[in-house]
Amino acid sequence: MHIETIIVSPFETNCYLVYEDGRNSCVIVDPGDEDDLIQDRAGELGIVPKAILLTHGHADHIAAVKPIKEKLNIPIYIGRGDEGMLESPTENVSVYFGYKITCPPADFIVRDGEVITIDSMRFTVFATPGHSRGGVCYFADKFLLCGDTLFYGSIGRTDLPGGNYQLLLDSIDRSILTLPDDIICYPGHGPATTVGEERRNNPFITGRRFV
Repeated sequence: MHIETIIVSPFETNCYLVYEDGRNSCVIVDPGDEDDLIQDRAGELGIVPKAILLTHGHADHIAAVKPIKEKLNIPIYIGRGDEGMLESPTENVSVYFGYKITCPPADFIVRDGEVITIDSMRFTVFATPGHSRGGVCYFADKFLLCGDTLFYGSIGRTDLPGGNYQLLLDSIDRSILTLPDDIICYPGHGPATTVGEERRNNPFITGRRFV
């Protein structure tokens, strides 16, 4: 699979287009803003969005969901526990930044261990609560789309509603640090990293005994 990174919004959110060689379909992961930019890039690559995968429901990851859904009528996937954030500016925290984001309801609410198949692409859902109640990562091939669960050298913030620091660390231990070192992690902000890099050098992780 190939991953195209598009940086959107004042929060510099990583939106990803995931697609395979020889196929003209893709999925959009975390369309955080600038729907025209996202769709134009898909057009340049010759790929057609077939679904929206959300790692969590915070405003900076969902702001372009509504216009993309309205234009393309493709299904929305989100983790169980975050589905209410799509329709609530309070829960998705957009209201605290002076604007109100609402999205259509999710078509699919996913659980830990569930396998999603979209055309020829398969993603395994890892529930990783802590940054939000229903945060998830999507694992496929040799990479992990990890949203704001894990960053290069850091982890997601836990001071927003639904955040829990210990729960986030437990999620990372259980769902990420059990993966091989060469798995590439694509976070919600900042550069890509690997499981091994974070295991060795992330100050929030080093020295912890994972479960």
